[in-house]
Amino acid sequence: MSLKPKPLPYSFDALEPYISKKTLELHYTKNYKVYNKKINELISGTSFEGMELEEIILKSASSEMDIFNNAAQSWNHDFYFRGLAPPVRQEISLTVLNRIHDSFGSVEELKKEFFKNSMNHFGSGWTWIVENIDGSLSVHTTSNAEHPLLHHEVPLLVCDLWEHAYYLDCYNERTNYLSNFWQIINWNFVEDNLLKTPLLRPSTGDKFMDGGASSDYLA
Repeated sequence: MSLKPKPLPYSFDALEPYISKKTLELHYTKNYKVYNKKINELISGTSFEGMELEEIILKSASSEMDIFNNAAQSWNHDFYFRGLAPPVRQEISLTVLNRIHDSFGSVEELKKEFFKNSMNHFGSGWTWIVENIDGSLSVHTTSNAEHPLLHHEVPLLVCDLWEHAYYLDCYNERTNYLSNFWQIINWNFVEDNLLKTPLLRPSTGDKFMDGGASSDYLA
């Protein structure tokens, strides 16, 4: 059984003007699909053949670095693409808002933490929003193919910090790329990942129930 590349959930031009058609097309076809092709080649005829990517990542991390790197990078890219959505103003759900408030205080503070971690990260890697084993949310970066699953964290959202994700559009201006990324986050995807996890707990007080979400809590 091969690990087939997942199709994009939108067209190559759907994220413009924040990510150009050219950048997205190259990123998907020349990076994600190449990692996917390579991992299928590497696991063919091995004990990893037939496993899901998550299982391959966990079982190869300590011993089969070539397999681990390509499995993790294939997984990361698919997760990155699904965490983005065409630029339509989204309300962040009350479920996500309450969890953000519990861990960061506000969406603006989450954004500051996300940008700070991303800008302080040296070289290539990824910025993650994760759910920790105690149910709290946090932001951190990983280098190369290092993966949150190895640390018992549940990934909720990831931003690709490798320059191939933004150089054509932003050159080496990572700050501009991050600002663009923040405009096209798929907050429904973040909520779906929270709801999938056994760590999800209802927040006390339903902090944002009165009057619904204000304009301060729109993506």
